[in-house]
Amino acid sequence: MARTALLVGASGLIGSFLLQRLLASERYANVTVWSRRDIGRTHPKLAVKIADFERLDERRVEAEDVFCCLGTTIKQAGSQAAFRRVDYDYPVALGMAAAGGGARRLLVVSALGANPDSRVFYNRVKGEMEVAVRAAGVPRTVFFRPSLLSGPRVEERLGEKVGLVVGNILGPLLGKYRPIHADLVAAAMLKAAEEDRLSGVLESPQIRTEALTGK
Repeated sequence: MARTALLVGASGLIGSFLLQRLLASERYANVTVWSRRDIGRTHPKLAVKIADFERLDERRVEAEDVFCCLGTTIKQAGSQAAFRRVDYDYPVALGMAAAGGGARRLLVVSALGANPDSRVFYNRVKGEMEVAVRAAGVPRTVFFRPSLLSGPRVEERLGEKVGLVVGNILGPLLGKYRPIHADLVAAAMLKAAEEDRLSGVLESPQIRTEALTGK
């Protein structure tokens, strides 16, 4: 049977690829995007709804599958508090809304190294987010922890650009730290939803394997 999907974070690197895949998938009859602003995209089965991200937990979720691709950097956010707002508060609020709306599956982008006990602020916030989102209670909750992302960006980040150059040279020698293309993450997320994957975590190498399996 055709499913319904909700995507939050469609304008981001992973989210933009995931939106393309959702719209192309025969498994989904309707795809809703919650966004702060119009995303400049139209499609017969796409509905874009302007949302107040400060009140995501109050919104009504009417989708079986919810995809969360929210994320920023401390530099972009401007402060640790602002970063936490985007990378912790918003995903947790979405998880609560998804559970309250009866969603069956919740697929969430996290990050390599996510750990609630980490001394690194970024990793700690991601880990705490996973704990809180899991506690929201969506039956199938899967987290994706990609390494450094590659793919077309509107804003070039010097540090990431250098990391990608080094990563592409060393490739498999880097193990789980090997850069991964954003579209592979999107593909793995869609596959996990379509195959009704059990709750859990996919680290970057697993994401790559899942995305490439069956291609």
